[in-house]
Amino acid sequence: MKKIKVEQLADEVMKELEDYADTSTLGMKAAVQKTGNTVRNEIRAGAPSRTGAYAKSWSVKNTKQNSHAFEVTVYSRNRYQLAHLLEFGHAKRGGGRVSGRSHIAPAEQKGIEELEQNIIRSLRHG
Repeated sequence: MKKIKVEQLADEVMKELEDYADTSTLGMKAAVQKTGNTVRNEIRAGAPSRTGAYAKSWSVKNTKQNSHAFEVTVYSRNRYQLAHLLEFGHAKRGGGRVSGRSHIAPAEQKGIEELEQNIIRSLRHG
């Protein structure tokens, strides 16, 4: 237990609040990074694979980072043209359609839920 004078109370409270803000910011950044990796892995697991190159092309990159914000993007490095076609289906050359195989939307939904849980866990446990 720390004893302080009344005159020092405001300074000590501000110091503790700044420490909490730093701790929570680090926790949230870690939660965002972890969730981005989970979404990438979920997309890879659910992606249609003929050769496996499309699934392997998914990656995570930091797109925005400063002292109060952290943003990651999950994207296909070199097969991005296929993402929409495989997710929603497309017309075939000789007529007819290829049905879509939803693999991005479920991964996104799981990522949203996981991010909420990770942030709550981070704020509760530091």
